[in-house]
Amino acid sequence: MPKLPKDAAVEVKLDSAAAMLEASLPEEVRRGLFEHPGMCVLVIAELTSVTYTGHAHTEDKSPQVKLRMTLVEAARDDEQTRAVAEVMRAMYRRRKMDDTLDEVGPGATVVEDAVAEALAAHPTEAEYEHHQQRQRRRRGSRVEHHG
Repeated sequence: MPKLPKDAAVEVKLDSAAAMLEASLPEEVRRGLFEHPGMCVLVIAELTSVTYTGHAHTEDKSPQVKLRMTLVEAARDDEQTRAVAEVMRAMYRRRKMDDTLDEVGPGATVVEDAVAEALAAHPTEAEYEHHQQRQRRRRGSRVEHHG
């Protein structure tokens, strides 16, 4: 991978593989987005770089990186929407305080306290694993009749 000068502005594009996004949106949200132009849904997403395009020094083009949503979860109710919005506001405040709003490259995004507070009512990974184990045990003891 070529190294870029520190002052190089990299263009970011999303690739067309949106299956993760579609899977995270319930049918009623998808319908709402279609039927109500301008409707907004907050999501938490993981973006992974999948391709990059560099240009010769003689070309007047910015380097480009294409990103794919590899994980995404959409807020499904008002409580989740408020939590995601608060985390976003906290991250914005941190970037503003660190003067990284216009920074090229990774900025400071340390917001553990805001995330912990916003997610306090949501299940932890351990609680989710416990739920999964209970589900597997329940399914394993069930007898199905076909006929």
